[in-house]
Amino acid sequence: MIKAVIVMNTQGKPRLSKFYDFLPVEKQHEAIRNVFTVLCSRPEHVSNFVDAESFFGPDSRLVYKHFATLYFVFIFDSSENELAMLDLIQVFVETLDKCFRNVCELDVVFNYSKMHTILDEIIFGGQVLETSSSEVMKAIEEISRLEASSNAINLVPKSVSGWRSR
Repeated sequence: MIKAVIVMNTQGKPRLSKFYDFLPVEKQHEAIRNVFTVLCSRPEHVSNFVDAESFFGPDSRLVYKHFATLYFVFIFDSSENELAMLDLIQVFVETLDKCFRNVCELDVVFNYSKMHTILDEIIFGGQVLETSSSEVMKAIEEISRLEASSNAINLVPKSVSGWRSR
């Protein structure tokens, strides 16, 4: 099971965090700080896999990828394969690139709800739902179409007969 997904910048500022195991907010902030401390102290040439038992409990592993100014971090237990999690990060980033045309930190900041929607199409309740970025993009495009048609319906003015006169 996936325990958490964190996207943070190279200064340690979380840009997206989603915890699938219950943790009080204070513990979430502490965990994010601990993850950043570990990531920023690691040299570039070492493995992207880290033992996370000290801050996420027994049987916890962490995998990350560093793209430009962002770290993409998945925390999971032994029921998940480390290489599959690394590939899932790649799927997430590829999908973001397709949505935002070369995703950057500002895309993450200003499109927070879309980021969560994309993540929810890939992972829900800590379980992997989809591993194909093209399938995730189809779902995101359908959601966007539905939102657009819903907004268009809400923009149609009410008839004059629906108004009360004084």
